[in-house]
Formats: sequence, C-alpha cells, structure tokens
Amino acid sequence: MKIRIGFGLGTRSLTNDDRFGPFVDDLERLRFDSLWLSERIGGEAPDPVVGMAFAAGRTRKLKFGTSVMVLPGRNPVLVAKSLASLDRLSGGRLLPAFGLGVADVHEQQAFGIERTERAAWFDEALPLIRRLWQEDTVDHDGTRFHLEGIGVLPKPIQKPLDVWLGGIAPSELRRVGRLGDSWLPSFVRPEEAGEGRRQIEAVAESHEREIDPEHFGALIAYAVGPLPDAVLNQLARRRPGVDPTTVLPSGLPALKTRIEEFVEHGLSKFVVIPIGEPENWSEHLEAVAAAILPLQTGGSPR
Repeated sequence: MKIRIGFGLGTRSLTNDDRFGPFVDDLERLRFDSLWLSERIGGEAPDPVVGMAFAAGRTRKLKFGTSVMVLPGRNPVLVAKSLASLDRLSGGRLLPAFGLGVADVHEQQAFGIERTERAAWFDEALPLIRRLWQEDTVDHDGTRFHLEGIGVLPKPIQKPLDVWLGGIAPSELRRVGRLGDSWLPSFVRPEEAGEGRRQIEAVAESHEREIDPEHFGALIAYAVGPLPDAVLNQLARRRPGVDPTTVLPSGLPALKTRIEEFVEHGLSKFVVIPIGEPENWSEHLEAVAAAILPLQTGGSPR
C-alpha cells in the first residue's frame, strides 16, 4: 500500500503577498506528494484552478488537487476543457475533486443553484465530464444539459483521470460508490473512515464498479497552537456530539499518530491542513515534513 501525504491550505490565502510561490517551492523541495486548494467565492483563497495552474508552472513533480471544486452551477463542458488542459500542461499531475458546495447562502447565490437542486445537478454533470474526457464526441439529452456531438480537446494525459469525492453522510457515501474513483472525507475519525470505506465498496459492487483499494484517504486538519473558539464552534455544528480532539489532532506528534490510525483502517492517501497560522511557513513545513513524510511508503513518493 502506497502511503502519500499532501498539504492543503483550506480557505486560507497566501496570495496577498509574496508567500505563495515560496510555499509551493517548499512543498516540491520537501517532497510532499501534493498541494490541495479549496474553493470559497467570498474568502481570500484563490480560485483553485488558477492556484493550481500557478503551482504547476513552478514545479515538476508536485501534484495538485481541489478540496473541493464546486460542480453544481458550472458548465460541465467548460469544466472538462479547463481541467483536461491543466492535466495535459502539467504532465498528468492533476487530482480533481468535486463537491456540492458549502451550505452558505452567499456561496449558493454565486453559483445560482438552489440547495435542494445541487445533488441532482452534480449527478448529471459528473458522468458528462467523464465522457467528455474519454470520448471523441458526446450526445446527451438530460434534465439539465443537452449536448449534440460535443467533443473536448485536448484529452487529459491520465487515462482515466480519476475523480475524488468527499463526505461522510449516507447519501454522500452512496454517491462515491456510484460515481467516484476515490474518497477523501474531512473531519472524520479513523474508525468512521474504515466503516465508510466498507459502505462505499458495497455500493460500488452493487453498481458493478470497483474502486482502487489505494484510493481511500482522509483530509486531516491539525491544530497549530490553541484552537480559536470560532473553530471549535464551527466543528461542533459540523459534527455535533463529537469530541473535537478525535477529529482535529493538536501538534505534529498527534498528527503522525492519527495518520497511523487511519492506515490501520485501510486508508493510504492523506491531506494535512493546519488550523492556525505558523510564524514561519518554511520552518513549519520543514517540521511537518520531518514528522510525517517518513510515513510515505511504496517506493518513490512521486
């Protein structure tokens, strides 16, 4: 089992000054597997596709993914074109991950999709994007999209270009089993992830699908210093009744232990995200790399 560890910024931004470029360079130099950028229209985080393109141009081995890119409200043909181009220009280093979007009235207004319509939109759009990556021309007559002889070039280098999905609710686990290639949930306990994997594999089998056993992972937020009350309150709303320390380790030794616990439950792909602002990003990344990158296994980290 190949353990791979990437680094994410969440909705934090390093683009308001000159820190983002050196941050990307450090990830490449220290041999993190990947960089993950989140999407938040009203936040300071950069548009993930723009951020990934910037990172691709500065690096040669670092992979990059979205955690996650909101799909409902986007034209699937244009999404397919944009991401296929990025995969092609980066030499096949893209890790696309899609989601429904955060439950926020302003974010939903930006995408123009009612909350109750997001899942149906997603379920029609994602298979279309796959077809556009794989087929020369696509015909489709659905509830939301009608295509006649549409083709997208260039095609991605990765064949197939695997899609990552998240979520731990029963409906989200079923969606991963039906439509996803990989699973990357967040704010989840190791034992929950192990059970979620079993449920996803059962759903996939019922749809005559198979998910690569090495395509199960977790996004792990970890505390850098004391946790602000706002973070604790947000986590309490997201995971009511769950002890925050069981989903948000504090410090690098606890982060290493948590990754090892996930591995024991059959997961092998991880994205770590700091909660809090390190005093010096380069020094912090050095410390994180020393603490957890020795866990990467299975040959070259690339």
